[in-house]
Amino acid sequence: MSSPQISRRSMLLGAGAVALGLVGCGSGGGSSKGSSGLNGKDADSMSDFAVGTAFRASKPLTITTLYDDNPNYELNKNWLFFQELTKRTNVTLNPTAVPLSDYENKRSVIIGAGDAPTLIPKTYPGEEVPFAASGAVLPVSDYTRYMPNYTATVKKWNLQADIDTLIQDDGHYYLLPGLHQDVWVDYSLAIRTDILKKLNLQVPQTWDDLYNVLKAMKEAYPDQYPMTDRWGIPTPGGNLFNLLAQAYGTQAGWGYQNATWDADQKHFVFTGAMDQYRDMLTYVNKLVKEKLLDPESFTQQDTDAEAKFTSGKSFVISTNAQELVNTYRTPLSKAVPGATITKIPVPMGPLGAVKKGSRLENGLMISKSAANNPDFLAILQFIDWLFYSDEGKLFAKWGVKGVTYTAYGDGKVTLAKDVDWSGLNPGAPKSLQKDYGFFNGNFVYGGSTELLDSQFTAEELEFQKVMAARKTLPVDPPHPMTQAEQQQTNIWDTPLKDYVTQQTLKFALGTRPLSEWDQFVSECKSKNSDQYIKVVNQAYQRWASKQK
Repeated sequence: MSSPQISRRSMLLGAGAVALGLVGCGSGGGSSKGSSGLNGKDADSMSDFAVGTAFRASKPLTITTLYDDNPNYELNKNWLFFQELTKRTNVTLNPTAVPLSDYENKRSVIIGAGDAPTLIPKTYPGEEVPFAASGAVLPVSDYTRYMPNYTATVKKWNLQADIDTLIQDDGHYYLLPGLHQDVWVDYSLAIRTDILKKLNLQVPQTWDDLYNVLKAMKEAYPDQYPMTDRWGIPTPGGNLFNLLAQAYGTQAGWGYQNATWDADQKHFVFTGAMDQYRDMLTYVNKLVKEKLLDPESFTQQDTDAEAKFTSGKSFVISTNAQELVNTYRTPLSKAVPGATITKIPVPMGPLGAVKKGSRLENGLMISKSAANNPDFLAILQFIDWLFYSDEGKLFAKWGVKGVTYTAYGDGKVTLAKDVDWSGLNPGAPKSLQKDYGFFNGNFVYGGSTELLDSQFTAEELEFQKVMAARKTLPVDPPHPMTQAEQQQTNIWDTPLKDYVTQQTLKFALGTRPLSEWDQFVSECKSKNSDQYIKVVNQAYQRWASKQK
């Protein structure tokens, strides 16, 4: 898996009261049609579509979709996924493929030219904002009343606070997100357990523990950096800073946003100037200064970091479940016989045993042209079934029972003997993704914890068990901005992020001393950090006043 796009952005009322009302509508499992209000646009839809109902269009229906083409499993229109989908739903998906490497740019061009397909998937929260402002995509909150699986899920998993972060100042939201039952933690650190055993060390539980482990490794192997890291391009310290920041109560790396909610003061503060941000950098600087962390970690290519780790030149590196199995374990065991590794629970910091994150995943926008389609209601029902029903999510993930898998239940899947996915069935000749098109990032979003657990090895399930026991911190409250506010803050936002990123790297590496922290904060102010936060807090206060 290459460096991921992390869900790293996020955003009523008046009309918003209506929008929120619609979110809950239909959550009792009733029909999505009835007195639908979409007369003339309900061709080929189901009159009795509800939670637990398999969707099937009354006549063959073709729906166009943008398609993020992953080089690891390039698009094949003859995949069983497409064939079986048509067989079950009477819907044929017509994809417009765009290379993963240029997906965001090409998506913008296609939408701007007015040529957007009906479905626009692989859109992360926050990415929809410019398209919403231009009117190119639908305010989907106006139509969730016709999506019984979606509305039932929002209610059942108490996701309203998460959904609220999508709402724009006009009271609507424009992205149908993937919905997770719980915060899913995947990224952490991989560590050489054979080295721990050799040095009589325990798996580190906290970041301070990790420092002590790295120090002991350095003493035993003085000519090596105990830790080297990857995922530093384009965001230096993307994963490492993201993990550390959450432990300290701030945001950094992949998760950096200029505004962070201060729960004690009940307002937003500028992230880069937080004491917690400085404390995090002090920790990283200590690792670099004592040569415990390879200074190239923040700028080297992933392949270079991987090579150092798998050749035995380093002992700790960022990972996720797939990378542990697919990238590290086999080459390491070949290069260093007897070497063993594990993904450790995310180390804890000053906040203790907590985790934070949105339960929303990337999702899809709907082109404005869909609202004029005579099949609009059928399209909404199809989306609701594929992306939000239990049946649809199981199908998109694991495929066809008896072909790609033989059993599913209690959070466990048994793949067919000749099918593998991410090492669940090692040695099997066929790939669930490459050969069949299932578990495809364009169509697999969110789901229950039970469904999520089904993709994990026994080792990963132990990791998930530890992380699930940690307290989930609430999401930051919304601060939906007017179009004028968005335009103004956009002028400040990127330069501030870029500057904080540049200076963060300098502080971490020690090329700028932390004694200049106050000067750095003043420099951020000269780049309009105070003005930026003032607008954010004004937007929040306006939103909060409408909740009373």
